[in-house]
Amino acid sequence: MRLGAGVLLLAVFAASPEVRYFHYQRPIQTWPQRTGQTCFALDAGVFAHASSQLADLRLFHDGIETPYVIRVATPVEGAQSSITPLNVGAQGGQTVFDAELPDTHYSDLELDVTARNFIATVTVSGSRTRAGNSETKLGAFTIFDLTGQKLGRSTVLHLPESDFPYLHFRIAGPISPEKITGLSVERLPETPPRYKTVAEPSLTTQKGHSTILEFTVPPHVPVDRLAFSPSVMPALFSRDVSISVEAVNPRPQTSETGPQQPVISVGNILRVHSEQNGVRLDEERLAIDAPSVNFDTPAKWTVTIDNGDDAPLKFVSVRLQMLERTFCFEAASNTSYTLFYGDPALTAPRYDYAKLFIPQSNATAATAGLEEPNPTYRPRPDERPFTEKHPALLWVALAAVIILLGGIALRSAPSGHTFEINSRR
Repeated sequence: MRLGAGVLLLAVFAASPEVRYFHYQRPIQTWPQRTGQTCFALDAGVFAHASSQLADLRLFHDGIETPYVIRVATPVEGAQSSITPLNVGAQGGQTVFDAELPDTHYSDLELDVTARNFIATVTVSGSRTRAGNSETKLGAFTIFDLTGQKLGRSTVLHLPESDFPYLHFRIAGPISPEKITGLSVERLPETPPRYKTVAEPSLTTQKGHSTILEFTVPPHVPVDRLAFSPSVMPALFSRDVSISVEAVNPRPQTSETGPQQPVISVGNILRVHSEQNGVRLDEERLAIDAPSVNFDTPAKWTVTIDNGDDAPLKFVSVRLQMLERTFCFEAASNTSYTLFYGDPALTAPRYDYAKLFIPQSNATAATAGLEEPNPTYRPRPDERPFTEKHPALLWVALAAVIILLGGIALRSAPSGHTFEINSRR
């Protein structure tokens, strides 16, 4: 009951959005202007000047608030728990096994292989029945472990988009049946994820065996991955990458928060284009998931690439990127809409529209115009209680009361003492 009452009070006293209290605005332009679902992509500038998690974003037309929803371009979901291989054995000098896949669309499969220093070819076929009477060949894929050559390892099978519930695997190469311990599948998203560039390096230096790139990211702007575009040469490399993120001019620490520590993560970029033992190897992994951070101040990103004793890589580009966030609303024809933000007193809105939203393939495309100051802006009045606005006065009043009570006590003490002496006399 207390929690419910607290939520109710919060709802009652929460600040309500008014156009005059927003610092920034952007006109929304649609083509064509028609009734129905309308969407546009948010850029990094909105995050930089809005509250954390875009809590103060509001859409208005003619002074009326319009409900909206923000959708994130969903990336490939993380690998599921390991799927146990079935009927593992040897046949014709090759390792064979089956697998029952989850009821979903998938593409990339990763084999759990305990072997080391190998190159092998995996042929995969799919079927609709467990018996596999009618199989469809999905392709032949190369897996390898070249850690002895410092060229990394890949046991991922890049299948075409598939939904066969049963797969059959045949491995030609130095991998015995007991080295296959499982496999995992990555589900396909509803639509391929789209990314928008957040920042590019402001400084690149060489220090010893390392290439160091520095980026500056505005406050609240999300970074979901680092995308590397190296030049075409070298054709073979595997470089470890470390990422450090720290706040620029962080808020002063308190006894409760302590110093704000940098966020650290690691990854690896890889390219293998070669032919070894008559087998063609083609594998690239040139993107790294970014650590999750959300600073109220600009953030400094330091990316360190360990080159070992090899020559530093040359890059066409290195970019910090965020998944595209799409802002959707229900538009009325021939109506002008404006996006407002920059009122930290607001909390995130809760719209039925967001709960019941169904994306439409024919939604009207829109764009957000350039950011500009809200010409009607004025500071939101301070509606806190008097004691919160002037906490020092509360302490002064308390001290005055203590002094007054102390004075009364001192004045009354001698009088009582004299009376007691006189009484004894």
